[in-house]
Amino acid sequence: MPDIVRKGTEEMKKRKNIVRRDRVLVHEALLEVQNLIEDLPLQRDMLIEYLHRIQDKHHQLSDQHLLALATIMKISQAEVYEVASFYHHFDIVKAGEDSPAELTVRVCDSVSCEMAGSVALISKLKDIVGDDVRIQPVPCVGRCESAPVVVVGKKPILQATAEDVMTDVNAKNTEDVAPADAIRYDAYVADGGYELYKQVMAGNKPHEELFTTLEDSNLRGLGGAGFPVGRKWRIVNGQAAPRMMAINIDEGEPGTFKDRVYLERDPHRFLEGMLIAAEVVGTAEIYIYLRDEYPGIQILLEEELVILREKFPEAPPMQLRRGAGAYICGEESAMVESIEGKRGMPRLRPPYLAEVGLFGRPTLEHNMESLYWVRDLVEKGADWFTSQGRNGRKGMRSFSVSGRVNKPGVHLAPAGITLRELVDEYCGGILDGKELYGYFPGGASGGILPASKADIPLDFDTLNEHGCFIGSAAVIVLSEVDSIRDVAINAMKFFEHESCGQCTPCRVGTSKAVKLMQQGEWDTDLMAELSTVMMDASICGLGQAAPNPMNSVITYFPNELKQSKSGGVSS
Repeated sequence: MPDIVRKGTEEMKKRKNIVRRDRVLVHEALLEVQNLIEDLPLQRDMLIEYLHRIQDKHHQLSDQHLLALATIMKISQAEVYEVASFYHHFDIVKAGEDSPAELTVRVCDSVSCEMAGSVALISKLKDIVGDDVRIQPVPCVGRCESAPVVVVGKKPILQATAEDVMTDVNAKNTEDVAPADAIRYDAYVADGGYELYKQVMAGNKPHEELFTTLEDSNLRGLGGAGFPVGRKWRIVNGQAAPRMMAINIDEGEPGTFKDRVYLERDPHRFLEGMLIAAEVVGTAEIYIYLRDEYPGIQILLEEELVILREKFPEAPPMQLRRGAGAYICGEESAMVESIEGKRGMPRLRPPYLAEVGLFGRPTLEHNMESLYWVRDLVEKGADWFTSQGRNGRKGMRSFSVSGRVNKPGVHLAPAGITLRELVDEYCGGILDGKELYGYFPGGASGGILPASKADIPLDFDTLNEHGCFIGSAAVIVLSEVDSIRDVAINAMKFFEHESCGQCTPCRVGTSKAVKLMQQGEWDTDLMAELSTVMMDASICGLGQAAPNPMNSVITYFPNELKQSKSGGVSS
């Protein structure tokens, strides 16, 4: 137990309660919080993990627990409250309010799951559960290939039915487990794993050689922004020490699930790339930021990181931090703020994270998949990567495909493949023999294209002239049974829900856009004006990209401007 906590406990034994700014802190609440966090270091940046500990144990954050935490950390109650209230996975219960139900069942209502019938599922579950269960519609939980998805406590149920959900609810089966088929450390090493890292550490692979290989391959960031990986390494390496590393696995973009799939299969391929990057760039500490919706992967990474620390004691300290249900933390600077224990609000730039990042230090920030390919690229060479591709493009892309296809999932395909080729060659064609109607090429924020534009190469920069982008390559396929207007409204509601609220164009713009889109006939002139303001004046990519689905309907689906086909996403 940290000394400050131990001293606080001894002091509390002498008096029953503490009065702090007209609020009485009950002795028992202080002891409960102290016991929950006693194995953790007492640091300001650990605030979100402390909140997780309380939420996990009590299924809520009472005002007494928040007051106790503020007392232990010696920070203001307002500071604790503003952080706790920012994240969707924390349930704050004020004095006199009713506690939430003992068990929360989360039902995804984002595009792919709503297409698969989640609205009807939510309604049915609300009719049959008892008072001790809360049914909560939630944004994308990162399992779109298995829609509809329900999470009972922490246990995901794929292609869920009401009967499946009630079976787990009644059995109190609420915990996830580590992926059973993941390649663990021993198996990975037996197949040559960590040999490259050892060569780098021994000086047998000069750092300049790795810089050059990555630059020659033109591997770009695979979280959505697409900044060249080799150039980023070189830029951060040129900054003053100490340098930090922050890895983003908070893939909250509706339709995106590639990072989860790769981690469930081969986590050490990512971890070796991470360690190689840390050595080449010269980072002093590594922080892995994992979305809270992936508890099984959290267990897996925690277990494997223990092994890595033992096998490679010379590696930088590695910390695993979990998010708390905030899509905005997929934005790099918002993620850094969250790691520091703050609200996940994007920073104004410049300065960029490469200059002033985590804890004020130059920071190498990467999406998980960007590091996942480092070992293969260095071992096989840049030519191996650049020799692949179609339609004049080079490399490969991991496409998260969901929606109306026979074989949804993560498909590794040549960069520059078209949507039509992707569906026919990798996804088994359109579901139920229907006709392709449209598709999201890059998740909810990437816009929507019609079937007439299914022969455009899918890669960075190829979709810009069409008002769309590939982003994280989250492809949601829509058929003739779907309403583009309805899925666009679904996407805009998501952005309204996930806006951090920091800037007016995004906060007010997404809300106004939802209202305009729900009108019987769209005011396209007003929508165009609103879109321009959001794109030009929003601080970060959320507000800048949020109008894309709305604009796509106006541009490519004018037949749907007056009314939807169904009054809701088809199922």
